[in-house]
Amino acid sequence: MKIFLVLGSIIIPIVMVVLQRKWRRFHIFFNLAALISALIFGNIASIAIFNIIKDNKVFMTNIHSVFLNPFFLITGAYLGLYLIYSIILRILSEYQNK
Repeated sequence: MKIFLVLGSIIIPIVMVVLQRKWRRFHIFFNLAALISALIFGNIASIAIFNIIKDNKVFMTNIHSVFLNPFFLITGAYLGLYLIYSIILRILSEYQNK
């Protein structure tokens, strides 16, 4: 499973770069998906923190319960992949400009 996670974090952003180079619409799709993911991710985190402060239950186990939310995990994973994808695009852009 660990190898799958590491290889996925390398291969999926490269596939994203190839797709957006071939079909420009994928670039727009990846950007919109990142925007939606950031909104969902941030809202889930802020609501969880708000509930903990409101209930005055500031325990480490309470805040870590947010990791059980599948939407939080999925959007966070996509944002991680998108960040790597964006870095690859920037590297390629700078390399092509030289």
